[in-house]
Amino acid sequence: MSVVYRRAVRFEEVDAAGIAFFARFFNWCHEAMERFFDGVPGGYVDLITRRRIGFPAVHLTADWKTPLRYGDVANIETAVAKLGTTSATLRYVLTRESDGAHVATIEHVTVATNLDTMTKLPLPDDCRALLELHRST
Repeated sequence: MSVVYRRAVRFEEVDAAGIAFFARFFNWCHEAMERFFDGVPGGYVDLITRRRIGFPAVHLTADWKTPLRYGDVANIETAVAKLGTTSATLRYVLTRESDGAHVATIEHVTVATNLDTMTKLPLPDDCRALLELHRST
């Protein structure tokens, strides 16, 4: 089961070639991750600001298949590819809404982190439950 985030490509996100600049994809995936964590009380904002728990990136891989242009809408499906004690690998599959074309697949390894000490910590129970719920295999 995955969580889908719908995101339109904005004018300022397109490069001189007329396609979405590759680095923007990582921003969109982060936005999708924030929406994914809406499944815990208080969402991602509460994790960061009150609980002081973050999920910084420690590794990213990306494969692009089809470009996106200004005005296109991407559907970003977020699922959990792998789950560890302190880490999770989120897989984002981006498709173009107008025709269902596979745009990109991005994998993002995160580590649960105490934001005050910047040390890793075991995945909190509510976060682990959410991640397990959306585990792809």
